[in-house]
Amino acid sequence: MAAKTNPPVLSSRALNRATLERQLLLHRDPMGVREAVGHLLGLQAQNPRPPYHQLHARLEGFRPAALSELMESRELVRIVTLRSTIHTHTADDALTLRPLVQAARERELNIFRAGLVGVDLDRLAVISRELVEESPRTMKELRETLLGHWPDADPQALAVAARCRLPLVQVTPRGLWGRSGQVALTTAEHWLGRPSEPVPAPDATVLRYLAAFGPASVRDMQAWAGLTRLREAFERLRPRLLTFRDENGVELFDLPDAPRPDPDTPAPPRFLPEFDNVLLGHADRTRLIPPAYKGRNGKGNQTYGSLLVDGFLAAVWRLENAGDTAVVRVQPLGRLSGAEREEITGEAVRMLSVMTEATAYGVRFAPFIDFG
Repeated sequence: MAAKTNPPVLSSRALNRATLERQLLLHRDPMGVREAVGHLLGLQAQNPRPPYHQLHARLEGFRPAALSELMESRELVRIVTLRSTIHTHTADDALTLRPLVQAARERELNIFRAGLVGVDLDRLAVISRELVEESPRTMKELRETLLGHWPDADPQALAVAARCRLPLVQVTPRGLWGRSGQVALTTAEHWLGRPSEPVPAPDATVLRYLAAFGPASVRDMQAWAGLTRLREAFERLRPRLLTFRDENGVELFDLPDAPRPDPDTPAPPRFLPEFDNVLLGHADRTRLIPPAYKGRNGKGNQTYGSLLVDGFLAAVWRLENAGDTAVVRVQPLGRLSGAEREEITGEAVRMLSVMTEATAYGVRFAPFIDFG
């Protein structure tokens, strides 16, 4: 019998370069916006602007209008999916990923059970669907209508129950570049003109996750998706996958033909917005966030942009306006060399020239958070 060999060990730096390559962060990619959103399995979109910054950091020649146009044509939508968080997804993914994570949305309801005593959740879903498909509704309108049926229930719990039970999308103009609009909701099926898919097996999504975030462990994908019990899917797929170990001995899975660049491959600086999925896509985030900087991309409930230098979190940043001048303030978390500051300044100007309408740009290396 052949001797069993131990899986190769991948260093944090090797995992870093593999992840950056798949996340389109080692070099800007010429692919289109819709293709990129699909490849990345969505863009975290708690706020309207971060998806635009996520794509600017990744795509060659990105124009913010290109993302807005796809949202207006309903090829992309904003919907609660992974980790109970708003994401910008392709229409196809909105109709398949939401059913995949529906069980997690049902579990989320347990948090609000005390405010839903006596509420028939099936009837609530029927009433809510009829209401939002008649016309897009705000959460306030949804709460008020449901409270009329269950006056003793907690209003917020009623609205959350509707969001958990139904695949509600935020209709435009919410999320469009340079435009504002309050959150108004309808169902994904009504907005897109076709039904959701039946609850799929997770196998296909496992493969897509590895293509965008691998090599990765079972726990990594569970953290990204907000799901549990994905081990069975990985085991079914094991014959089709390669396995590795990280430096802590954790088993990692990967696609055989996925890129795993040399750990010494140069990684240019990248300005990522708050809540970029590349920083949230693993249970073990040390492939991008040095242990010494854990939790340093924000303070309290406030999260700031993250600046990657040589592939790893090295600073936080925010945009500031001073008249017609747009300024990026960069707060280093450690020492930056003169050459690194020069590269960062060039990348900052590139970002400002696309993502603002300012006529002049500035870059300041100065603290704005007191980490205590």
